[in-house]
Amino acid sequence: MADAEQGHPPARAALEDYERDPGDKPPFVLTFAEVKLLGIAGVGFFLDAYDLFIINPVSTMLQYRLYGGNSLPNNLQGVLKASANIGSVAGQFLFGYMADALGRKAIYGKELMLIIFATIMCISCPTNDLSPDGALIWLTVFRVILGIGVGGDYPMSASVTSDRAVIRKRGTLLAYIFANQGWGSFVGSLATIIVLACYKHVMNDEGETSKVDGVWRIVIGLSLIPAFGTLYQRLTLPEAERYKRAKRGTITETDDIKEIKDVKVSSISESDEDTHANIQQKAHFGEFVEYFSEWRHAKILIGTCACWFLLDVAFYGINLNQNVVLQTIGYDGKTGTAWEKLFKISTGNIIITALGFVPGYYVTVLTIEKLGRKVIQIQGFLMTALFLGILAGKFTSLNNASFIVCFALLQFFFNFGPNATTYCYPAEVFPTKYRASAHGVSAACGKAGAIISALVFNTLTSSIGTPAVLWIFFGCSIIGAGFTLLLPEVAGRDPDAILAEELREKRLQQRR
Repeated sequence: MADAEQGHPPARAALEDYERDPGDKPPFVLTFAEVKLLGIAGVGFFLDAYDLFIINPVSTMLQYRLYGGNSLPNNLQGVLKASANIGSVAGQFLFGYMADALGRKAIYGKELMLIIFATIMCISCPTNDLSPDGALIWLTVFRVILGIGVGGDYPMSASVTSDRAVIRKRGTLLAYIFANQGWGSFVGSLATIIVLACYKHVMNDEGETSKVDGVWRIVIGLSLIPAFGTLYQRLTLPEAERYKRAKRGTITETDDIKEIKDVKVSSISESDEDTHANIQQKAHFGEFVEYFSEWRHAKILIGTCACWFLLDVAFYGINLNQNVVLQTIGYDGKTGTAWEKLFKISTGNIIITALGFVPGYYVTVLTIEKLGRKVIQIQGFLMTALFLGILAGKFTSLNNASFIVCFALLQFFFNFGPNATTYCYPAEVFPTKYRASAHGVSAACGKAGAIISALVFNTLTSSIGTPAVLWIFFGCSIIGAGFTLLLPEVAGRDPDAILAEELREKRLQQRR
Protein backbone atom coordinates (compact mmCIF):
# COMPACT_ATOMS: atom_id res chain seq x y z
CA MET A 1 0.00 0.00 0.00
CA ALA A 2 3.01 2.25 0.33
CA ASP A 3 3.14 2.56 -3.46
CA ALA A 4 -0.43 3.81 -3.58
CA GLU A 5 0.20 6.41 -0.91
CA GLN A 6 3.26 7.68 -2.77
CA GLY A 7 1.26 8.07 -5.97
CA HIS A 8 2.64 5.00 -7.84
CA PRO A 9 0.18 2.49 -9.33
CA PRO A 10 0.24 -0.70 -7.31
CA ALA A 11 -1.43 -2.79 -10.01
CA ARG A 12 1.17 -2.49 -12.78
CA ALA A 13 -0.74 -4.77 -15.13
CA ALA A 14 -3.54 -2.23 -15.33
CA LEU A 15 -1.22 0.13 -17.20
CA GLU A 16 0.02 -2.36 -19.77
CA ASP A 17 -2.54 -1.55 -22.46
CA TYR A 18 -1.50 2.08 -22.41
CA GLU A 19 2.18 1.27 -22.25
CA ARG A 20 1.80 -0.80 -25.41
CA ASP A 21 0.11 2.16 -27.10
CA PRO A 22 2.45 3.47 -29.86
CA GLY A 23 4.80 5.79 -28.00
CA ASP A 24 7.11 6.71 -30.85
CA LYS A 25 5.85 10.31 -30.92
CA PRO A 26 6.04 12.98 -28.19
CA PRO A 27 2.90 13.37 -26.03
CA PHE A 28 2.11 16.78 -27.51
CA VAL A 29 1.74 15.27 -31.03
CA LEU A 30 -1.94 14.39 -31.22
CA THR A 31 -3.89 11.90 -33.30
CA PHE A 32 -6.93 12.99 -35.30
CA ALA A 33 -9.26 11.53 -32.67
CA GLU A 34 -7.47 13.46 -29.93
CA VAL A 35 -7.69 16.68 -31.93
CA LYS A 36 -11.41 16.06 -32.33
CA LEU A 37 -11.79 15.51 -28.59
CA LEU A 38 -9.80 18.70 -28.02
CA GLY A 39 -12.23 20.60 -30.23
CA ILE A 40 -15.29 19.21 -28.47
CA ALA A 41 -14.04 19.74 -24.92
CA GLY A 42 -11.94 22.87 -25.41
CA VAL A 43 -14.84 25.13 -26.45
CA GLY A 44 -16.03 25.46 -22.86
CA PHE A 45 -12.75 27.00 -21.72
CA PHE A 46 -12.62 29.23 -24.75
CA LEU A 47 -16.08 30.53 -23.83
CA ASP A 48 -15.16 30.79 -20.16
CA ALA A 49 -12.29 33.19 -20.83
CA TYR A 50 -14.07 34.96 -23.68
CA ASP A 51 -17.05 35.74 -21.48
CA LEU A 52 -15.08 36.46 -18.31
CA PHE A 53 -12.72 39.02 -19.80
CA ILE A 54 -15.18 40.48 -22.32
CA ILE A 55 -17.31 41.87 -19.49
CA ASN A 56 -14.68 44.55 -18.78
CA PRO A 57 -14.94 46.33 -22.17
CA VAL A 58 -18.67 45.59 -22.32
CA SER A 59 -19.27 47.28 -18.96
CA THR A 60 -17.38 50.33 -20.28
CA MET A 61 -19.63 50.33 -23.37
CA LEU A 62 -22.69 50.18 -21.13
CA GLN A 63 -21.53 53.38 -19.44
CA TYR A 64 -22.03 55.22 -22.74
CA ARG A 65 -25.24 53.41 -23.70
CA LEU A 66 -27.02 53.59 -20.34
CA TYR A 67 -25.42 56.33 -18.25
CA GLY A 68 -24.22 58.94 -20.76
CA GLY A 69 -20.56 58.13 -20.19
CA ASN A 70 -20.75 58.20 -16.40
CA SER A 71 -19.58 55.25 -14.30
CA LEU A 72 -21.92 52.35 -13.59
CA PRO A 73 -23.36 52.29 -10.06
CA ASN A 74 -20.71 50.66 -7.86
CA ASN A 75 -23.00 48.05 -6.33
CA LEU A 76 -24.46 46.94 -9.67
CA GLN A 77 -21.09 47.01 -11.43
CA GLY A 78 -19.49 44.74 -8.86
CA VAL A 79 -22.31 42.21 -8.99
CA LEU A 80 -22.41 42.33 -12.81
CA LYS A 81 -18.70 41.51 -13.05
CA ALA A 82 -18.91 38.78 -10.40
CA SER A 83 -22.21 37.28 -11.63
CA ALA A 84 -20.70 34.70 -14.00
CA ASN A 85 -18.28 33.51 -11.31
CA ILE A 86 -21.13 33.26 -8.80
CA GLY A 87 -23.05 31.06 -11.23
CA SER A 88 -19.90 29.03 -11.91
CA VAL A 89 -19.68 27.88 -8.29
CA ALA A 90 -23.19 26.42 -8.46
CA GLY A 91 -22.53 24.88 -11.88
CA GLN A 92 -19.32 23.21 -10.81
CA PHE A 93 -20.93 21.56 -7.79
CA LEU A 94 -24.10 20.57 -9.66
CA PHE A 95 -22.68 19.26 -12.93
CA GLY A 96 -19.73 17.59 -11.20
CA TYR A 97 -22.03 15.56 -8.98
CA MET A 98 -24.48 14.71 -11.78
CA ALA A 99 -21.68 13.61 -14.13
CA ASP A 100 -20.58 10.98 -11.60
CA ALA A 101 -24.05 10.00 -10.41
CA LEU A 102 -25.89 9.89 -13.75
CA GLY A 103 -23.07 9.46 -16.25
CA ARG A 104 -21.14 11.79 -18.52
CA LYS A 105 -23.29 10.96 -21.55
CA ALA A 106 -26.53 11.89 -19.76
CA ILE A 107 -25.21 15.33 -18.77
CA TYR A 108 -22.60 16.40 -21.34
CA GLY A 109 -23.92 19.12 -23.63
CA LYS A 110 -26.55 20.39 -21.19
CA GLU A 111 -24.07 22.92 -19.79
CA LEU A 112 -23.48 24.23 -23.33
CA MET A 113 -27.23 24.55 -23.85
CA LEU A 114 -27.37 26.73 -20.72
CA ILE A 115 -24.53 28.89 -22.06
CA ILE A 116 -26.32 29.33 -25.41
CA PHE A 117 -29.65 30.21 -23.76
CA ALA A 118 -28.10 32.73 -21.37
CA THR A 119 -26.03 34.35 -24.13
CA ILE A 120 -29.11 34.81 -26.31
CA MET A 121 -30.99 36.36 -23.39
CA CYS A 122 -28.08 38.72 -22.64
CA ILE A 123 -27.91 40.08 -26.19
CA SER A 124 -31.72 40.37 -26.20
CA CYS A 125 -31.66 42.82 -23.26
CA PRO A 126 -34.42 45.41 -23.97
CA THR A 127 -32.35 48.49 -23.11
CA ASN A 128 -34.97 50.80 -24.66
CA ASP A 129 -37.75 49.47 -22.44
CA LEU A 130 -35.87 49.11 -19.16
CA SER A 131 -34.32 51.70 -16.88
CA PRO A 132 -30.49 51.76 -16.89
CA ASP A 133 -30.40 49.93 -13.56
CA GLY A 134 -33.04 47.49 -14.82
CA ALA A 135 -30.90 46.67 -17.86
CA LEU A 136 -27.91 45.90 -15.63
CA ILE A 137 -30.07 43.67 -13.43
CA TRP A 138 -31.33 41.84 -16.54
CA LEU A 139 -27.75 41.19 -17.68
CA THR A 140 -26.67 40.15 -14.19
CA VAL A 141 -29.45 37.56 -13.86
CA PHE A 142 -28.67 35.90 -17.18
CA ARG A 143 -24.93 36.08 -16.60
CA VAL A 144 -25.48 34.04 -13.42
CA ILE A 145 -27.23 31.41 -15.58
CA LEU A 146 -24.39 31.69 -18.10
CA GLY A 147 -21.94 31.10 -15.25
CA ILE A 148 -23.77 27.92 -14.21
CA GLY A 149 -23.17 26.55 -17.70
CA VAL A 150 -19.56 27.72 -17.83
CA GLY A 151 -18.90 26.30 -14.37
CA GLY A 152 -20.48 22.99 -15.34
CA ASP A 153 -18.05 22.69 -18.21
CA TYR A 154 -15.05 22.44 -15.86
CA PRO A 155 -15.81 19.01 -14.34
CA MET A 156 -17.61 17.78 -17.47
CA SER A 157 -14.84 18.42 -20.01
CA ALA A 158 -12.11 17.38 -17.57
CA SER A 159 -13.83 14.06 -16.86
CA VAL A 160 -14.76 13.35 -20.47
CA THR A 161 -11.15 13.94 -21.52
CA SER A 162 -9.49 12.08 -18.65
CA ASP A 163 -11.85 9.11 -19.12
CA ARG A 164 -10.64 8.73 -22.71
CA ALA A 165 -6.99 9.76 -22.49
CA VAL A 166 -3.99 7.50 -22.91
CA ILE A 167 -2.26 7.78 -19.54
CA ARG A 168 1.10 8.86 -20.97
CA LYS A 169 -0.66 11.76 -22.77
CA ARG A 170 -3.42 12.52 -20.25
CA GLY A 171 -1.82 15.64 -18.76
CA THR A 172 -0.91 16.97 -22.21
CA LEU A 173 -4.50 16.62 -23.45
CA LEU A 174 -5.87 18.37 -20.36
CA ALA A 175 -3.31 21.17 -20.73
CA TYR A 176 -4.24 21.58 -24.40
CA ILE A 177 -7.90 21.92 -23.44
CA PHE A 178 -7.19 24.41 -20.69
CA ALA A 179 -4.99 26.46 -23.06
CA ASN A 180 -8.21 27.46 -24.84
CA GLN A 181 -8.72 29.83 -21.93
CA GLY A 182 -5.83 31.93 -23.25
CA TRP A 183 -7.26 31.93 -26.76
CA GLY A 184 -10.69 32.90 -25.43
CA SER A 185 -9.24 36.00 -23.81
CA PHE A 186 -7.18 36.83 -26.91
CA VAL A 187 -10.05 36.38 -29.37
CA GLY A 188 -12.40 38.34 -27.10
CA SER A 189 -10.07 41.34 -27.21
CA LEU A 190 -9.51 40.91 -30.96
CA ALA A 191 -13.26 40.68 -31.66
CA THR A 192 -13.87 43.87 -29.69
CA ILE A 193 -11.20 45.72 -31.69
CA ILE A 194 -12.61 44.52 -35.04
CA VAL A 195 -16.24 45.35 -34.21
CA LEU A 196 -15.26 48.75 -32.82
CA ALA A 197 -13.28 49.43 -36.00
CA CYS A 198 -16.40 48.66 -38.04
CA TYR A 199 -18.36 51.18 -35.96
CA LYS A 200 -15.70 53.91 -36.07
CA HIS A 201 -17.43 56.04 -38.71
CA VAL A 202 -20.85 56.08 -37.06
CA MET A 203 -19.58 56.42 -33.49
CA ASN A 204 -16.49 58.59 -33.87
CA ASP A 205 -17.03 60.59 -37.06
CA GLU A 206 -20.79 61.08 -36.81
CA GLY A 207 -20.80 61.22 -33.01
CA GLU A 208 -23.58 58.64 -32.50
CA THR A 209 -22.15 57.14 -29.32
CA SER A 210 -25.41 55.30 -28.59
CA LYS A 211 -24.57 52.93 -31.47
CA VAL A 212 -22.23 51.23 -29.01
CA ASP A 213 -25.38 49.28 -28.13
CA GLY A 214 -24.78 47.25 -31.27
CA VAL A 215 -21.09 46.73 -30.53
CA TRP A 216 -21.52 45.00 -27.18
CA ARG A 217 -24.36 42.80 -28.48
CA ILE A 218 -22.27 41.63 -31.45
CA VAL A 219 -19.19 41.03 -29.30
CA ILE A 220 -21.14 38.89 -26.82
CA GLY A 221 -23.16 37.18 -29.57
CA LEU A 222 -20.06 36.02 -31.47
CA SER A 223 -19.47 33.45 -28.73
CA LEU A 224 -22.55 31.58 -30.00
CA ILE A 225 -20.64 30.45 -33.11
CA PRO A 226 -18.27 27.96 -31.39
CA ALA A 227 -21.04 27.01 -28.94
CA PHE A 228 -23.46 25.93 -31.67
CA GLY A 229 -20.58 24.39 -33.61
CA THR A 230 -19.87 21.75 -30.96
CA LEU A 231 -23.28 21.26 -29.32
CA TYR A 232 -24.29 18.26 -31.45
CA GLN A 233 -20.93 16.58 -30.90
CA ARG A 234 -21.30 16.90 -27.14
CA LEU A 235 -24.88 15.67 -27.03
CA THR A 236 -24.04 12.55 -29.06
CA LEU A 237 -20.68 11.66 -27.50
CA PRO A 238 -20.97 8.06 -26.22
CA GLU A 239 -20.18 7.03 -22.67
CA ALA A 240 -16.52 6.19 -22.11
CA GLU A 241 -15.79 2.54 -21.49
CA ARG A 242 -13.63 3.44 -18.50
CA TYR A 243 -16.57 5.15 -16.79
CA LYS A 244 -18.84 2.15 -17.44
CA ARG A 245 -16.29 -0.22 -15.96
CA ALA A 246 -15.71 2.03 -12.96
CA LYS A 247 -19.43 2.11 -12.17
CA ARG A 248 -19.66 -1.67 -12.53
CA GLY A 249 -16.67 -2.00 -10.23
CA THR A 250 -14.41 -3.71 -12.78
CA ILE A 251 -11.68 -1.14 -13.23
CA THR A 252 -9.76 -2.15 -16.32
CA GLU A 253 -7.74 0.03 -18.65
CA THR A 254 -9.24 0.60 -22.11
CA ASP A 255 -8.22 3.13 -24.73
CA ASP A 256 -11.45 5.03 -25.35
CA ILE A 257 -10.02 7.73 -27.57
CA LYS A 258 -11.18 5.73 -30.62
CA GLU A 259 -14.81 6.18 -29.53
CA ILE A 260 -14.93 9.77 -30.68
CA LYS A 261 -13.85 8.98 -34.23
CA ASP A 262 -17.39 7.98 -35.16
CA VAL A 263 -19.67 9.91 -32.84
CA LYS A 264 -23.26 8.85 -33.42
CA VAL A 265 -26.60 9.06 -31.69
CA SER A 266 -26.83 6.42 -28.97
CA SER A 267 -29.01 3.42 -29.58
CA ILE A 268 -32.15 2.41 -27.72
CA SER A 269 -30.26 -0.32 -25.88
CA GLU A 270 -27.70 2.22 -24.65
CA SER A 271 -30.51 4.44 -23.40
CA ASP A 272 -32.03 1.51 -21.55
CA GLU A 273 -28.67 0.77 -19.99
CA ASP A 274 -28.30 4.40 -18.90
CA THR A 275 -31.79 4.37 -17.39
CA HIS A 276 -30.94 1.25 -15.43
CA ALA A 277 -27.66 2.80 -14.32
CA ASN A 278 -29.35 5.99 -13.19
CA ILE A 279 -31.47 4.03 -10.73
CA GLN A 280 -28.31 2.63 -9.17
CA GLN A 281 -26.68 6.04 -8.64
CA LYS A 282 -28.77 7.19 -5.69
CA ALA A 283 -26.10 6.04 -3.24
CA HIS A 284 -23.35 8.00 -5.02
CA PHE A 285 -23.29 10.84 -2.49
CA GLY A 286 -22.85 8.40 0.37
CA GLU A 287 -20.03 6.64 -1.48
CA PHE A 288 -18.37 10.00 -2.18
CA VAL A 289 -18.50 10.98 1.50
CA GLU A 290 -17.24 7.55 2.59
CA TYR A 291 -14.31 7.69 0.15
CA PHE A 292 -13.18 11.15 1.28
CA SER A 293 -13.71 10.39 4.95
CA GLU A 294 -10.32 8.65 4.84
CA TRP A 295 -7.44 11.07 5.46
CA ARG A 296 -5.30 9.72 2.60
CA HIS A 297 -8.05 10.80 0.18
CA ALA A 298 -9.26 13.88 2.06
CA LYS A 299 -5.81 15.46 2.16
CA ILE A 300 -5.59 15.26 -1.64
CA LEU A 301 -9.00 16.94 -2.01
CA ILE A 302 -7.93 19.60 0.52
CA GLY A 303 -4.77 20.12 -1.53
CA THR A 304 -6.58 20.54 -4.87
CA CYS A 305 -9.22 22.85 -3.32
CA ALA A 306 -6.76 25.04 -1.39
CA CYS A 307 -4.32 25.41 -4.30
CA TRP A 308 -7.08 26.39 -6.73
CA PHE A 309 -8.60 28.85 -4.23
CA LEU A 310 -5.26 30.54 -3.48
CA LEU A 311 -4.34 30.70 -7.17
CA ASP A 312 -7.62 32.34 -8.19
CA VAL A 313 -7.44 34.96 -5.44
CA ALA A 314 -4.19 36.20 -7.01
CA PHE A 315 -4.88 35.36 -10.67
CA TYR A 316 -8.30 36.98 -10.93
CA GLY A 317 -7.30 39.80 -8.62
CA ILE A 318 -4.66 40.71 -11.20
CA ASN A 319 -6.58 39.93 -14.39
CA LEU A 320 -9.94 41.45 -13.49
CA ASN A 321 -8.31 44.70 -12.40
CA GLN A 322 -5.78 45.62 -15.06
CA ASN A 323 -6.24 49.40 -14.90
CA VAL A 324 -2.77 49.90 -13.39
CA VAL A 325 -1.15 47.90 -16.18
CA LEU A 326 -3.19 49.59 -18.91
CA GLN A 327 -2.24 52.96 -17.49
CA THR A 328 1.44 52.03 -17.46
CA ILE A 329 1.46 51.00 -21.14
CA GLY A 330 -0.67 54.03 -22.11
CA TYR A 331 -3.88 52.17 -22.98
CA ASP A 332 -6.14 53.01 -20.04
CA GLY A 333 -8.57 54.97 -22.22
CA LYS A 334 -8.65 58.09 -20.07
CA THR A 335 -8.45 60.58 -22.94
CA GLY A 336 -10.09 61.04 -26.35
CA THR A 337 -13.58 60.45 -27.69
CA ALA A 338 -15.77 57.62 -26.41
CA TRP A 339 -14.76 55.44 -29.35
CA GLU A 340 -11.06 56.18 -28.88
CA LYS A 341 -11.26 55.30 -25.18
CA LEU A 342 -12.94 51.97 -25.90
CA PHE A 343 -10.50 51.16 -28.70
CA LYS A 344 -7.47 51.93 -26.52
CA ILE A 345 -8.72 49.70 -23.69
CA SER A 346 -9.34 46.80 -26.10
CA THR A 347 -5.91 47.25 -27.69
CA GLY A 348 -4.31 47.26 -24.25
CA ASN A 349 -6.12 44.05 -23.31
CA ILE A 350 -4.85 42.19 -26.38
CA ILE A 351 -1.28 43.38 -25.67
CA ILE A 352 -1.50 42.05 -22.11
CA THR A 353 -2.85 38.71 -23.35
CA ALA A 354 -0.11 38.32 -25.94
CA LEU A 355 2.69 39.27 -23.51
CA GLY A 356 2.58 36.18 -21.34
CA PHE A 357 -0.94 34.83 -21.13
CA VAL A 358 -1.01 32.53 -24.17
CA PRO A 359 2.70 31.49 -24.28
CA GLY A 360 2.64 30.12 -20.73
CA TYR A 361 -0.09 27.61 -21.53
CA TYR A 362 1.90 26.03 -24.34
CA VAL A 363 5.11 25.70 -22.35
CA THR A 364 2.97 23.68 -19.93
CA VAL A 365 1.66 21.56 -22.83
CA LEU A 366 5.20 20.82 -23.99
CA THR A 367 6.68 20.01 -20.57
CA ILE A 368 3.88 18.60 -18.37
CA GLU A 369 4.73 14.94 -19.03
CA LYS A 370 8.49 15.52 -18.61
CA LEU A 371 8.56 17.79 -15.55
CA GLY A 372 5.39 16.51 -13.90
CA ARG A 373 2.43 18.43 -12.48
CA LYS A 374 3.86 18.86 -9.00
CA VAL A 375 7.13 20.46 -10.16
CA ILE A 376 5.32 22.81 -12.55
CA GLN A 377 2.82 23.85 -9.89
CA ILE A 378 5.39 24.50 -7.14
CA GLN A 379 7.80 26.41 -9.39
CA GLY A 380 4.86 28.35 -10.82
CA PHE A 381 3.64 29.41 -7.39
CA LEU A 382 7.17 30.39 -6.31
CA MET A 383 7.92 32.33 -9.50
CA THR A 384 4.61 34.22 -9.35
CA ALA A 385 5.42 35.03 -5.71
CA LEU A 386 8.80 36.37 -6.84
CA PHE A 387 7.35 38.70 -9.48
CA LEU A 388 4.45 39.76 -7.25
CA GLY A 389 7.04 40.62 -4.59
CA ILE A 390 9.03 42.69 -7.08
CA LEU A 391 5.91 44.53 -8.25
CA ALA A 392 4.79 45.14 -4.66
CA GLY A 393 8.18 46.21 -3.32
CA LYS A 394 9.14 48.41 -6.28
CA PHE A 395 5.65 49.50 -7.28
CA THR A 396 6.38 53.22 -7.31
CA SER A 397 9.99 53.05 -8.51
CA LEU A 398 9.86 50.64 -11.47
CA ASN A 399 10.08 52.33 -14.85
CA ASN A 400 7.50 51.42 -17.51
CA ALA A 401 9.68 48.87 -19.32
CA SER A 402 10.59 47.05 -16.09
CA PHE A 403 6.97 47.04 -14.97
CA ILE A 404 5.79 45.52 -18.26
CA VAL A 405 8.52 42.85 -18.21
CA CYS A 406 7.64 41.87 -14.61
CA PHE A 407 3.95 41.73 -15.44
CA ALA A 408 4.55 39.64 -18.57
CA LEU A 409 6.68 37.16 -16.60
CA LEU A 410 4.05 37.06 -13.87
CA GLN A 411 1.40 36.12 -16.45
CA PHE A 412 3.75 33.58 -18.01
CA PHE A 413 4.36 31.74 -14.73
CA PHE A 414 0.68 31.83 -13.78
CA ASN A 415 0.02 29.77 -16.91
CA PHE A 416 3.24 27.78 -16.94
CA GLY A 417 2.30 26.91 -13.41
CA PRO A 418 -0.72 26.65 -11.15
CA ASN A 419 -3.36 28.14 -13.45
CA ALA A 420 -2.96 25.07 -15.71
CA THR A 421 -2.02 22.41 -13.16
CA THR A 422 -4.83 23.18 -10.68
CA TYR A 423 -7.19 22.21 -13.51
CA CYS A 424 -5.24 19.08 -14.46
CA TYR A 425 -4.67 17.72 -10.94
CA PRO A 426 -8.27 16.85 -9.93
CA ALA A 427 -8.91 15.30 -13.35
CA GLU A 428 -5.95 12.93 -12.91
CA VAL A 429 -5.53 12.23 -9.20
CA PHE A 430 -9.06 10.98 -8.36
CA PRO A 431 -10.64 7.68 -9.47
CA THR A 432 -13.11 7.75 -12.37
CA LYS A 433 -16.02 7.02 -10.03
CA TYR A 434 -15.50 10.26 -8.06
CA ARG A 435 -13.52 12.32 -10.58
CA ALA A 436 -16.18 14.78 -11.78
CA SER A 437 -17.54 15.44 -8.28
CA ALA A 438 -14.07 16.07 -6.84
CA HIS A 439 -13.13 18.23 -9.82
CA GLY A 440 -16.33 20.24 -9.37
CA VAL A 441 -15.63 20.80 -5.66
CA SER A 442 -12.04 21.86 -6.41
CA ALA A 443 -13.07 24.20 -9.22
CA ALA A 444 -15.83 25.74 -7.07
CA CYS A 445 -13.26 26.57 -4.40
CA GLY A 446 -11.21 28.27 -7.09
CA LYS A 447 -14.15 30.35 -8.28
CA ALA A 448 -14.89 31.28 -4.67
CA GLY A 449 -11.40 32.79 -4.56
CA ALA A 450 -12.09 34.63 -7.82
CA ILE A 451 -15.35 36.06 -6.44
CA ILE A 452 -13.69 37.25 -3.24
CA SER A 453 -10.90 38.86 -5.23
CA ALA A 454 -13.29 40.56 -7.67
CA LEU A 455 -15.50 41.99 -4.93
CA VAL A 456 -12.78 42.98 -2.45
CA PHE A 457 -9.87 44.13 -4.65
CA ASN A 458 -11.05 47.69 -5.33
CA THR A 459 -12.09 48.28 -1.71
CA LEU A 460 -8.79 46.97 -0.38
CA THR A 461 -6.78 48.93 -2.92
CA SER A 462 -8.43 52.20 -1.90
CA SER A 463 -7.95 51.51 1.81
CA ILE A 464 -4.47 49.94 2.06
CA GLY A 465 -3.01 50.66 -1.41
CA THR A 466 -2.12 48.51 -4.41
CA PRO A 467 1.34 47.41 -3.12
CA ALA A 468 -0.22 45.99 0.06
CA VAL A 469 -2.79 44.06 -2.00
CA LEU A 470 0.02 42.66 -4.16
CA TRP A 471 1.76 41.49 -0.96
CA ILE A 472 -1.45 39.61 -0.08
CA PHE A 473 -1.28 37.91 -3.48
CA PHE A 474 2.38 37.14 -2.78
CA GLY A 475 1.34 35.37 0.42
CA CYS A 476 -1.32 33.38 -1.44
CA SER A 477 1.31 32.11 -3.88
CA ILE A 478 3.69 31.03 -1.10
CA ILE A 479 0.92 29.22 0.79
CA GLY A 480 -0.21 27.61 -2.48
CA ALA A 481 3.26 26.13 -2.97
CA GLY A 482 3.00 24.70 0.54
CA PHE A 483 -0.40 23.07 -0.07
CA THR A 484 0.96 21.49 -3.26
CA LEU A 485 3.12 19.29 -1.04
CA LEU A 486 -0.08 17.46 -0.02
CA LEU A 487 -0.47 16.24 -3.60
CA PRO A 488 1.22 13.22 -5.18
CA GLU A 489 2.82 13.37 -8.61
CA VAL A 490 0.26 12.04 -11.08
CA ALA A 491 2.39 11.44 -14.19
CA GLY A 492 1.83 7.79 -15.10
CA ARG A 493 -0.46 7.36 -12.09
CA ASP A 494 -3.60 5.26 -12.50
CA PRO A 495 -6.09 6.25 -9.77
CA ASP A 496 -8.49 3.45 -10.75
CA ALA A 497 -5.79 0.81 -10.22
CA ILE A 498 -4.98 2.38 -6.85
CA LEU A 499 -8.67 2.32 -5.86
CA ALA A 500 -8.95 -1.32 -6.90
CA GLU A 501 -5.95 -2.20 -4.73
CA GLU A 502 -7.41 -0.30 -1.78
CA LEU A 503 -10.72 -2.18 -2.13
CA ARG A 504 -8.90 -5.52 -2.30
CA GLU A 505 -7.01 -4.66 0.90
CA LYS A 506 -10.27 -3.75 2.65
CA ARG A 507 -11.84 -7.06 1.65
CA LEU A 508 -8.83 -8.95 2.93
CA GLN A 509 -8.95 -7.09 6.25
CA GLN A 510 -12.67 -7.86 6.62
CA ARG A 511 -12.04 -11.57 6.06
CA ARG A 512 -9.46 -11.55 8.84
